[in-house]
Amino acid sequence: MMIRNVINSCNLYEKERAAIMVFLVMAASIFSGLISVAGEVYAQEVEQKIPRPAEPDFQNLSVIGAAYEKLLLDADALIKNGKPADAYILLEPFEFDHAGEERFDYLIGIAALDSGKPDKATLALERVLMINPNSAAARLDIARAYYQLGDLPRARTEFEVALKQNPAGTARANIEKYLDEIAARETGSQTHFTGYIEGTVGHDSNVNSSTSQSQIFVDALAATTTSYPLDPANVKTPDNYYGLAAGGEIIRNLNPNWDLYAGADLRQRDYHTQKSFDSLNLDTRTGVMFGAKANHLRIGLLAGQYNLGGSRNSAAAGLNAEWRHTFSPANQLKIFGQYAQYRYADLIMQPNDYDQQVIGGGWLHAMADGKSTLFGSLYYGTEKDVSTVITSTTPNGGRTDGAKRFSGLRIGGQTNISDRMTLFANAGIQVGDYSKVNPLFFRQRSDRYFDLTAGADWQWCKHWTLRPQLNYSKDDSNIVIYAFNRMDVSLNIRRDFR
Repeated sequence: MMIRNVINSCNLYEKERAAIMVFLVMAASIFSGLISVAGEVYAQEVEQKIPRPAEPDFQNLSVIGAAYEKLLLDADALIKNGKPADAYILLEPFEFDHAGEERFDYLIGIAALDSGKPDKATLALERVLMINPNSAAARLDIARAYYQLGDLPRARTEFEVALKQNPAGTARANIEKYLDEIAARETGSQTHFTGYIEGTVGHDSNVNSSTSQSQIFVDALAATTTSYPLDPANVKTPDNYYGLAAGGEIIRNLNPNWDLYAGADLRQRDYHTQKSFDSLNLDTRTGVMFGAKANHLRIGLLAGQYNLGGSRNSAAAGLNAEWRHTFSPANQLKIFGQYAQYRYADLIMQPNDYDQQVIGGGWLHAMADGKSTLFGSLYYGTEKDVSTVITSTTPNGGRTDGAKRFSGLRIGGQTNISDRMTLFANAGIQVGDYSKVNPLFFRQRSDRYFDLTAGADWQWCKHWTLRPQLNYSKDDSNIVIYAFNRMDVSLNIRRDFR
């Protein structure tokens, strides 16, 4: 009986245990289902709360790109127009975002260099060279930056690397000049000398700058003759010639900003048959120079002597001044002035003595390719007739045609067509009007003078240059004896010394 009760209790326990297990399984299943549902609901809520990524706005990206391109173009234009400081102010806020982009780094580097921040320029230009080690422009500019910082060893290294990249003729000359200055400063030299010697052969179509008419009409002689024969010495005459020229200049450094200079040039031309027109010119100069940052001032005295046909013809003495301001490597302004007295040695020529004053300004611009340069200048001057010699045509002294006012324009340029060949050309026009009525021709003299020079420099080896050259000049004067045209073709060989 007892055993049956125990067995019945065990059976009851097993049934209760089984029921509990079924309950637990059902509860677990229900809980799992609830968890799954809750997870899906939560995921939906999260998905609704987190915004989906927007589709790329290609139109907006295009606008940003155009704005960035305009930024670079504006900066480049400011630099080329001589406003590097404004270009740096424009670019500097974007340096953090665009550092490492070659075009941006080069522009901000140039802007910094040309606005007096060589330390900042080196940082930007170093980034350019990390991207493009063969950038000749960046190499030359970083060399200039080191030079301005006074880091001569690094400047010399960079200039030497730039020289090995076969730069154009003008750039090569500038690099060599920098290297010479660095060498002089490193050796402690305070005196620098430059010089040249040049030989020439050529043909001159009008050795005496005279009219081609052998007979002319003279108003004062109209009553007795219709034409007046000119002396052959006063009629256009051609001839071949050879010439020699030499010159040099010594500069003595006083301190980083001030220098003394002295120089001279000697030019001789001998004709094959027209020996009475052989000429010899000697010009000398001395003065002081001041240079600080972008400004350079040169003030000095000048003197010269001109011999014609083996005899002293005239002499000149005076003073001149020139101020140059460099806005950027591409743009330079020049203001100049000169006063000089011209005196003739021969008593017959002394009525032509005069004092001359000239003032003017010019602009030099280097093209973006670095191979071409353009320049232009305007000037105005007067000549005061100061002779006291009395003649039949000058009863009150002075020149026959009186005082003179003149103004002129000159333009020109050069371009490097290869590493060693440079083409050049320049032209000028001058208008001159005199104050007196000429007593022989009954009119006030008025001249319109034009000249053109063109040629090529071929630097066939270091310091040696071969230059074929053409010079054409023409004077349209309302008095026939002063009117002429002249063509001079020459071949020159030159040796420079540094």
